[in-house]
Amino acid sequence: MAVPAYDPKELTVVGEIPPRFGIGLPIPIYSYPVTPKEAFKAMVQRQPVWQISGIESKIFAPKLLPDNVARAMVIQEEPFDNLNDGGGKDMFGLEWEYIAQVGGSMIRPGKPFLEDANEWYDKVVWPDIEKWDWENSAKNNNGTFLGTDTYNTCWLQTGFFERLISFMDFEGAIMAMADEDQNGAVKDLFDKLADQYIKIFDKFITYFPNIDGFCVHDDWGSQKETFFSPALVEEMIVPAMQKVTNFIHSKGKGAELHSCGQILKQVPNMIKAGWDYWGGQAMNDTHTIYDLYGDGITIGVIPDSFDPETTSEEDQRAAARAYADKFCDPKKPSFLNAYGAMLTPAYREELYVRSRQNYSK
Repeated sequence: MAVPAYDPKELTVVGEIPPRFGIGLPIPIYSYPVTPKEAFKAMVQRQPVWQISGIESKIFAPKLLPDNVARAMVIQEEPFDNLNDGGGKDMFGLEWEYIAQVGGSMIRPGKPFLEDANEWYDKVVWPDIEKWDWENSAKNNNGTFLGTDTYNTCWLQTGFFERLISFMDFEGAIMAMADEDQNGAVKDLFDKLADQYIKIFDKFITYFPNIDGFCVHDDWGSQKETFFSPALVEEMIVPAMQKVTNFIHSKGKGAELHSCGQILKQVPNMIKAGWDYWGGQAMNDTHTIYDLYGDGITIGVIPDSFDPETTSEEDQRAAARAYADKFCDPKKPSFLNAYGAMLTPAYREELYVRSRQNYSK
């Protein structure tokens, strides 16, 4: 799309978004030249209108997909108490427990479902997605939770390596990836998983026409380093991911990878796998990653931090302009990383203005 030139009248505030969990200040809604949905789509297509900051999109993780309940990650129109009702069986019938202390779910401890990856051919029971409550979920969420103004991202909580962990526990899964007696079975499993995820995504597209993109969650690293070599990921995981992203793109949807850990070394594999964008956690040097790989994938860049209590408004605005001048390049776009510091009103306004000016050049 042709990016419209910036007009100062855009700063007219037409509404506001309440602070999340009551923390911080309301976020102003400006008189945008396009809808937030259109702006986010433009970012995915690497033709951004302004610097996307997260308020333009929402995650959709309905109860109908068993993994969302098992992982305590239900996000939909109908109320659901993840804290008390999360946990239970995922789509493969494996039992998860919600652990309040860590705010997430884990497979119930005990003997792993698979001791050897070669067992999956006989032991894994593939879900019958036709039995999921598609019609009722569509009735409750279409036109309500899934509106037409924000970019709606359908979330798949357990991807490829994480799915293998659920079957084998972490130690067994990482060994199976490298073991020549098991890695052939792992490749077959990942390929079959790709086919399963494509069937699920196709159903979502059919029943929820306002879905704009899909996000697959697959952690590849720890606080300090990636779990495995880039060569191993390229061999074992990238082909299955390529199959999924090719399908997503064939339907005109965006493909986001959510992968935690310090995984700078794996960014080339994200590009090979066909992901449109990725916003790494704060232990990643997102400035360096942008410099190295921003030509191949849209990177969520974390801004330099500052103390809003001791930083003048003038300096906050100067910091926003500096960020925009480096990272809001129409030939090499980025987006504001969700792991960045909370934005002050002055920084947010100046970032919007400068990014609009830069992206419309």
